[in-house]
Amino acid sequence: MIWNTKDIELFFQEQKYIDTAVVPLLPVSFGDQAKQEADQAEFIPLVTAMLEKQFKGRMMLLPPFTYFSSENKEQRKARMAEWAQTLKDNDFDHIFLVTSDPFWRETEADLGADLIWLPSIPMEHMEGKYKQKIIEDQISQLLKIVVGKWQAN
Repeated sequence: MIWNTKDIELFFQEQKYIDTAVVPLLPVSFGDQAKQEADQAEFIPLVTAMLEKQFKGRMMLLPPFTYFSSENKEQRKARMAEWAQTLKDNDFDHIFLVTSDPFWRETEADLGADLIWLPSIPMEHMEGKYKQKIIEDQISQLLKIVVGKWQAN
């Protein structure tokens, strides 16, 4: 399910079956990293949308957690931990944070959620069929990670 009007109505009807939340983490800046972060902002939503399609009915894809790269790291980490706690308080047993930002790898233990870090793949000059193939390759890896985490609990 996706965070939209149609799916939210279904979410409230079927909430007991939806135990997993997916949150894309997207940095924003206007300096040297802007192009790389824009690549992430294109790549991560494609991957998370395809992941949600694979697990529709068990997974809720939330809007991205967006932050400025210049934001204080402790505040950023605290905000994300608050999101994770709010999701837990709303009966999400599994929370997956999906990002290409290396910052989150350093703080994974403090987040209260499972981090999935993917290297960002620039897509701006790629043809559609190649984009699709790369996304499918990433999804096949993500499916194993998600199912593995579900089975571990």
